[in-house]
Amino acid sequence: MTEILRGIRVIKFYTWEKYFMAKVNHVRNKELHMLKICCYVDAACDYLWDALPVLISILTFMTYVLLGHQLTASKVFTALALVGMLVYPLNVFPWMVNQIVQAKVSLDRIQRFLELSDQDFDSYYSSDTSSDPDMVLELHQSTFSWSPPCSVSASSSESGEEPEQKGGLETCIHHLAVKKGALVGVVGKVGCGKSSLLAAITGELNRKDGYIHVFGLEQGFGLAAQEPWIQFSTIRQNILFGKGYNAKFYQEVVEACALDDDLKIFPGGDQTVVGENGVTLSGGQKARVALARAVYQNKEIYLLDDPLAAVDTDVASHIMEKCILGILRHKTRILCTHRLEVLDKADILVLMEDGKIVQTGTPSAILSQVEVTRKLQDEKAERKEEELHRTDEEWEAKECGHEPLGGSYPSKLDEKETEEDCHYSYHGEDEAKKEGTVSIHVYRSYWNAVGTGLACVTLVAFFLMQASENVSSWWMAYWISNLQKTSNRNASVSDFSPPSLPQSLMSMVTMAPAGQRNSSSDVNFYLTVYGGIVVANSILTITRAFLFAYGVIRASTVIHRRLLNRVLMATVMFFDTTPVGRIINRFSSDLECADENLPFRLNMILIFSFALLGMVVIISYGLPWIVLVMVPLTALYLYIQWYYRHTSRELKRLNSITLSPIYTHFSETLTGLNTIRATRATDRFEQENEVRLEKNQRCLFISNTAMQWLDIRLQMIGVVVVTAIAVIAIIQHQRESGDPGLVGLALSYALSITFLLSGLISNFTQMETMMVSLERAEEYSTEIPKEPEGGVIQAASDWPREGNVEFRNVVLAYRHGLPNALDVVDFTVASGEKVGIVGRTGSGKSTMFLALFRMIELNKGEILIDNVNIRLLALEELRSKLAVIPQDPFLFSGTIRENLDPWGQYMDAELHQVLEQVHLKEVITRMGGLGSEVGESGKSLSVGQRQLVCLARALLTQAKILCIDEATASVDQRTDQLLQQTIRERFADKTVLTIAHRLNTIMDSDRVLVMNAGKVMELDSPKVLCNNPESFFYQLIQSGEQ
Repeated sequence: MTEILRGIRVIKFYTWEKYFMAKVNHVRNKELHMLKICCYVDAACDYLWDALPVLISILTFMTYVLLGHQLTASKVFTALALVGMLVYPLNVFPWMVNQIVQAKVSLDRIQRFLELSDQDFDSYYSSDTSSDPDMVLELHQSTFSWSPPCSVSASSSESGEEPEQKGGLETCIHHLAVKKGALVGVVGKVGCGKSSLLAAITGELNRKDGYIHVFGLEQGFGLAAQEPWIQFSTIRQNILFGKGYNAKFYQEVVEACALDDDLKIFPGGDQTVVGENGVTLSGGQKARVALARAVYQNKEIYLLDDPLAAVDTDVASHIMEKCILGILRHKTRILCTHRLEVLDKADILVLMEDGKIVQTGTPSAILSQVEVTRKLQDEKAERKEEELHRTDEEWEAKECGHEPLGGSYPSKLDEKETEEDCHYSYHGEDEAKKEGTVSIHVYRSYWNAVGTGLACVTLVAFFLMQASENVSSWWMAYWISNLQKTSNRNASVSDFSPPSLPQSLMSMVTMAPAGQRNSSSDVNFYLTVYGGIVVANSILTITRAFLFAYGVIRASTVIHRRLLNRVLMATVMFFDTTPVGRIINRFSSDLECADENLPFRLNMILIFSFALLGMVVIISYGLPWIVLVMVPLTALYLYIQWYYRHTSRELKRLNSITLSPIYTHFSETLTGLNTIRATRATDRFEQENEVRLEKNQRCLFISNTAMQWLDIRLQMIGVVVVTAIAVIAIIQHQRESGDPGLVGLALSYALSITFLLSGLISNFTQMETMMVSLERAEEYSTEIPKEPEGGVIQAASDWPREGNVEFRNVVLAYRHGLPNALDVVDFTVASGEKVGIVGRTGSGKSTMFLALFRMIELNKGEILIDNVNIRLLALEELRSKLAVIPQDPFLFSGTIRENLDPWGQYMDAELHQVLEQVHLKEVITRMGGLGSEVGESGKSLSVGQRQLVCLARALLTQAKILCIDEATASVDQRTDQLLQQTIRERFADKTVLTIAHRLNTIMDSDRVLVMNAGKVMELDSPKVLCNNPESFFYQLIQSGEQ
């Protein structure tokens, strides 16, 4: 579920909601199957719990009578009282065993996890000092693998966890020595093992043999990972990363990483809270924030994994000169990059291929071995002659969301422009906490989830079950009373009284005269009726137990289905502003409560309620004066319950809210684990986790303490109730009023009334706290913003035939009160036309993609595709007819085939064909073919290879309109050229819209659309715009900001 939430944009772009809904439901059905078994086993135990007292009683009395003994009131009601007292602990025992077994299973899983191998730096790194004191890093005859050791793999398999592997490519380093203060460039084609080399240095791989030595290992590394990891915090806190704030050094780092202009754009400056994993930043901004964080740590060794991929040439030069060759000039730097033009100042270059270092030498020696170097040098000379500079990659940045297919952030082209406050104004709102009693709507939703018919039948079964149990006890009391009256009358006519209903029934059944009522036929009659009542009670008990279990399973199914449907259909804005951990909390803790804890409490409440009702009727009938005591005591019970439930309910809400940060922090920690361990920040993150855990445990501890407070008071009131019943019974006996059997029955029940009253009150308050979890699930099932369903019209099956795109006076703002991200945008793209989209930061480029896919609805205007207003179409129909290649590649756990074609629409030959066209076939074949697993979030593939898989997805589609958002940033230059050629050939007759921050990717477009402050400034051919010094496009090139 976490992976789905992280990749929700991809799911919506490709209209895969139903596929992943079915996938989650498949897993959920397995969980429900086990829940069903548990519920039915619990129903059987529940049946034994309720039926056992009556069964034991009838077996005891039948055996006693058949042995020739005579029943008396004292013996019967003493036995009933003892059985009632013994049944509860005997029936609780299996529940306790069940809880112990569940705890043992959980502890065993934790134990197996704890027994997995930890990072052992002592054995991984060599402690021997290098023979050359200037060497800070040395690897010799070393072999590394992503595969864990055999022992670890076996342990993982036993625990049901699949060890994550990365392809199967081993990294073999014959020899690599790096001197202190050196700049080492690592180059090679996509997937050659550059990132694996850095992972081997940081200790993330398994060292199979060889030698690795790092000087100053305890200090850690400054790591800028290829996939930037950003925390849900302010930009400043992301850069500081736990270190103290040094204003001077901090400013130097910000300027060196080309972040100063971005901070001026953000409304909150460096105090702006970025979303989870940098959701409110563009890819380039995330890369530079991650680089700034690494630089601010002031380490001796820096490992920089392609930090220049998402930036243009000018910004790359700035970072190279001001950061890598500037502020880090005295540090040891290992830089992996595809930008060969920036490596001419490196001390040494390392050329890698298939996980091996094939050559090491000076830049002049290595670059001449790279195929595209000469062409790059020619292009560089040409750019220098023409004095045309590339701009900051941030003209692709966010316009109020994610620029890589996210929202468009407003910006200012100069100091006169007004700052726009879109997503950057989001400061991470705390999770809302409801107050007061749980709404009746929440109870009604659970009733509806169970089903009105089933719920009513279950309640009737509860009532009849309890009635039959009370009737069986009343029949026993009548039997005893009748025996006593018969023996006292000695058949005296003067003592004759009109027969009661049971007496008349007995006479009709046995046809025996009154004088023979002490005969064996009398005993048989009483036992027969008693046995019939017991059988009826047993049937009703098992019926209501299994009806309740079925209702619980039905409710759990409905609640999860509604929650999943609503979340997957929620708007993109909801996911941008809601941490993943907060959503996961609903699907884990809250649903677990609805599956297990809430049904248990509801069952107890129903049992105790009907039992107490029957008990009150019997006691009031046998001891009428007890009503005078029960009324004030009941009022006292209700007052205590009312007083306690407010506290318990709010504590439950606090417990749920403090649980979400734990999930969020843990998920965030796992995502950035490589960075955390490399920078030696593990102790700090453990402490932060402990702080969050302590907050949650405080709520739990106080909740348990409050429960003990309630129990003590209920027990004290229970003592008063039992004492009152005993006193009234003695007074009634002294006055010789009342039926002895009923009095005895009332006294036997009185011993259990304390338990029932306490159980009812405590379970009711616990149930209300459990309803808070249902309240939270119901909130997400009904209240979160949802994308519109259905459409007004249905387009033709072959729509769109041409691929014309027309924006008519489109106005779009992300939220009410914010400036327009698109301000009266009006243009037309003809069928088969190739249009490049450029513009400065916040100009509205990616907002157009969002509008085209209806990720955000328009405020005014309309968008037409082949003269059809897309607002009138169903979202699924619209998005399925468009193709997109996002900048940030995202793959899901599963096979290559599932990531390319989840619906199974294409033949294997077609899949192999597109993989060959994106130059991935050899890699996939080496991994094991289309059925090979890509790992969580595609971790078995490099970032560049993941981008190629996303491109392969687009090649499979027959869509007439393709949207590209700088989709080849993480691949080498040669592969980039080949892929651009493939796109041109495969989509020659298709309409292609390309957002670019590197002009070479759109210079061959038919036309270029220039955006500025949400407006279309110009739309013409690149040649015309380049030759016009007054054009915005020309200024973008010349200013060096594109």
